[in-house]
Amino acid sequence: MYVKLEEMGFALQVFDESPERNKSESILLWNVLINGCCKVGDLEKAMELFEAMPERNIGSWNSFINGLMKNGDLNKAMQLFDEMKEKDVVSWTTIVNGLSQNGDHQKALSMFFKMLEVILRPNDLTLVSALSACAKIGALEAGVRIHNYFVENGLQLNKATAAALVDMYAKCGNILSASKVFEETKEKDIRTWSVMIWGWATHGFYGQAIRCFKKMMFSGIEPDAVVFLALLTACSHSGQVDLGLNFFDSMRFDYSIEPTMKHYTLVVDLLGRAGRLDEAMKFIQRMPISPDFVAWGALFCACRAHKNIKMAELVSEKLLQLEPKHPGSYVFLSNVYAAVGRWEDVERVRMLMQNQAVGKDPGWSYIEVNGQVHSFVAGDHDHKRAREIYLKLEEIVSGARQQGYMPETGWVLHNIEEEEKEDALGSHSEKLALAFALMNTSPGTTIRIVKNLRVCGDCHSLMKCASKMSQREIILRDIKRFHHFKYGVCSCGDYW
Repeated sequence: MYVKLEEMGFALQVFDESPERNKSESILLWNVLINGCCKVGDLEKAMELFEAMPERNIGSWNSFINGLMKNGDLNKAMQLFDEMKEKDVVSWTTIVNGLSQNGDHQKALSMFFKMLEVILRPNDLTLVSALSACAKIGALEAGVRIHNYFVENGLQLNKATAAALVDMYAKCGNILSASKVFEETKEKDIRTWSVMIWGWATHGFYGQAIRCFKKMMFSGIEPDAVVFLALLTACSHSGQVDLGLNFFDSMRFDYSIEPTMKHYTLVVDLLGRAGRLDEAMKFIQRMPISPDFVAWGALFCACRAHKNIKMAELVSEKLLQLEPKHPGSYVFLSNVYAAVGRWEDVERVRMLMQNQAVGKDPGWSYIEVNGQVHSFVAGDHDHKRAREIYLKLEEIVSGARQQGYMPETGWVLHNIEEEEKEDALGSHSEKLALAFALMNTSPGTTIRIVKNLRVCGDCHSLMKCASKMSQREIILRDIKRFHHFKYGVCSCGDYW
């Protein structure tokens, strides 16, 4: 009771007063206390208790490892896991889930497949955690292996595993497989439906997203706030402004769902992408909650896309007031000035960045080749085949130029020589991933790339040319949506 209330002083007092605590059958008492210390982040006390226990069971190890994972101490957690003489499904699940929650998705998948090798049957949480790790880094081959495990072992999909499987396929760029799993799932709850609607939305298939929503309604399931986020996303990516505004009104008036900041931000994005900047500005000013950095950022991106410098400057002031240390504000503004050649202003913003000690987040990309996930950072020379990758990239750019491609140097911030700008553009992480994939996969293989930032216009142009030259489909997932490049055309219709 005291542990659940996070009153650890009282919990320790009761424990100290307990005459049972030093008996071998008191393991549960120790486990509960260790769990409590981990819950409040007191790992030192948890370790002290763990080492002082008269006897330990698997639950003792699992509790402490779980606590270490939740507090981000992955090395110590892995060390203890390796020391365990006996491991059960909870031990393995704790490790797989913990690694994935802490962002080490590759290691999480590696541990999951090791678990299968020791012939230990995973539970639903293990499977969901592993599928989630696949979804995060676009590891489709690993996801397919997990799906095959379901089939080969006769496992029935339940609501949780079905939603995770649909989500994995959608986020790994295979929306058709996601749809197939979704259709085959007999028991669908709101989570299963919302994951499928999200999938269609982020892939740019707004018609399918709307149809899926209507089917959900006919099945008797009422939408929640997450479903409306997916619908607004679908409308935003396809320029369906009026339909999106109708959904926003319906959410409030028909379903009494109070919009969150994310809903308001999507409406700003919806109006801004369509060039209705004045409406977007009025909307943001009339919001019943104070717009945050992301809401103003959505308007800022629209100002840049539509080259409205005056409004961009006004919005940038709001951004800098909200988060003076956030690199996005400065980078956005530099990009706006660079796009119209105002280099003195670009330098002024960059000096501000230096004075505030603000650094720009590097772009990175993941790509899975032959079951192995490779990561690239912008300007990366660390890969063991870096020289070959850059030579291949030169070959791609050279071929693309013959197709009419011209590096869009407006996407580079500095007022430097055109040749240097092209070099800066040439090292974007998604280009390095593309070159690596073309070197290491057979002709006709679909290339799937996951990127942590929004794809820039220059990389978008090169991907279109590369898809035409290589006669391949290139599927790029950026922070906003999926881009399917095929025969020199992108599924987004250059509206992103």
